[in-house]
Amino acid sequence: MNRRVAHITIGLASLLGWASLLTFLVFLFLGPVIPVNVGLEKNEILWWDAGLSLLFFIQHSVMIRKSFRGWVARLIGEEYVGAVYTIASGIALSAAIVFWQESSETIVAVRGIARWLIYLIPVAALLGFAWGIRSLKFFDAFGLRPIINRLRGKEPGPVPLVAAGPYRWVRHPLYLFMLLMIWFNPSLSTDRLLFDLLWTAWIVIGAWLEERDLVAEFGDSYRRYQRQVPMLVPYRIPQEEKAGTVG
Repeated sequence: MNRRVAHITIGLASLLGWASLLTFLVFLFLGPVIPVNVGLEKNEILWWDAGLSLLFFIQHSVMIRKSFRGWVARLIGEEYVGAVYTIASGIALSAAIVFWQESSETIVAVRGIARWLIYLIPVAALLGFAWGIRSLKFFDAFGLRPIINRLRGKEPGPVPLVAAGPYRWVRHPLYLFMLLMIWFNPSLSTDRLLFDLLWTAWIVIGAWLEERDLVAEFGDSYRRYQRQVPMLVPYRIPQEEKAGTVG
């Protein structure tokens, strides 16, 4: 492994990963804070925004599939797959948010103390998102662990599927918390409604596709987990935590 290339890849993936994530969170809470006007007419804005979303969905969904990751691994090395995915996703997500165009039509605008009360829900969801990540002891947000292991001469072990924390309530708590952050906003314009609908549909479809990959990887263990724990809506009270359960 070329150590210089490895360190550059780690730095670039970390930079773009964190920058795009923070940009996305600011957008969810406050809307576009650095709007770039591309000079569209009123009736063109929603088509443009839908196109930006679609480009990110295609990039994200295609590159995460096992067949595509296998092709990238043969091309540049398996240890770089996750980091390259993070770099591409960071660029695509940042572009979608920076070039998002706001419409002038407001559907709902909550004022006063109710506005701040509504904000409590996405704030709680953000804390829940952090809780979910903390519960995944082997969570590798930016796909850097394989490169770091290779630099240190360590052999990667199998990654368990842990049913702990919010994963005892739903199989995809990070998606659930993201949906709460997406929808609970005191101001709703036509472009924001479009965003909410498109990204909700993508998250639900993405969860369904991810389930297929998890079943293929973990087999009957994940099928048992599917029977025990809801997918996105926590309508059951979880039983006692089972060490070693996957989820």
